[in-house]
Amino acid sequence: MFSVLFVENAVFCPAEIMIHEKTATEYKQVIATCKALFLKKTKDYGTAWRILRLPAITDQIFIKAKRIRSIQEKGSQRIDDPISDEFIGIINYCVIALLQLKLEGSAQTELTVEEVEPLYTSAIDETFHLQQDKNHDYGEAWRDMRVESMTDIILMKLLRVKQIEDNEGKTLVSEGVKANYQDMINYAVFCLIKLKENT
Repeated sequence: MFSVLFVENAVFCPAEIMIHEKTATEYKQVIATCKALFLKKTKDYGTAWRILRLPAITDQIFIKAKRIRSIQEKGSQRIDDPISDEFIGIINYCVIALLQLKLEGSAQTELTVEEVEPLYTSAIDETFHLQQDKNHDYGEAWRDMRVESMTDIILMKLLRVKQIEDNEGKTLVSEGVKANYQDMINYAVFCLIKLKENT
C-alpha cells in the first residue's frame, strides 16, 4: 500500500512528488548559474545583443549546438571550453531571443542590469512553468534520455526555427518560434543536470 496526494485533480504518489521537486530544485540551480553569468556579461558589455535580429540569434545557438554534437561524435576537443559552457550559452541566447520578441517594436537599445534582471526572470519563469506542465504529462521521461539525443532535438528545433524565419514567421499548424526557444532552454537545462550527475 502507498499513500497518494491529490493536487488539482491529479494524483501523485510520494515518490513522484519527490522526483518533481528534485527536478525543480536542479532546474533552478542551473538557471541561477546561467542568470549570474548573463548579468555579469551585461555589466561588461551592456545590451549589445539588442542589435541582433532573431535569425542572427538562432544562428548563434546553432553554432553552439553544432559544436556540442561535433565533440560528441569525435569524442575529443581541441579547445578547452567544456560543452557545459555551450549549453549555458544556448540557454542565455534563447533568453535573448525571448527578450527580443518581448521588446519587439521598442527602440531602446541600452538597458541597465536593473532593467534586464526582471526581464530575464520573467522569461525563465514562463519557461519553467511550461517545463513543469510537460514534465507532469511526460513523467520525467527526459531522465532516461541521453545528452546526445537531447542535443539532436535542440538542433532539430533550431532547423524548425530557421524554416519559420525563412517563411517570415508564418506557420500553418506548428508552434511559433517562442515555443521552440522555450523548449531549447528546457532541453539544455536537462542536459546540464545530466552532465553534472555524470561527473
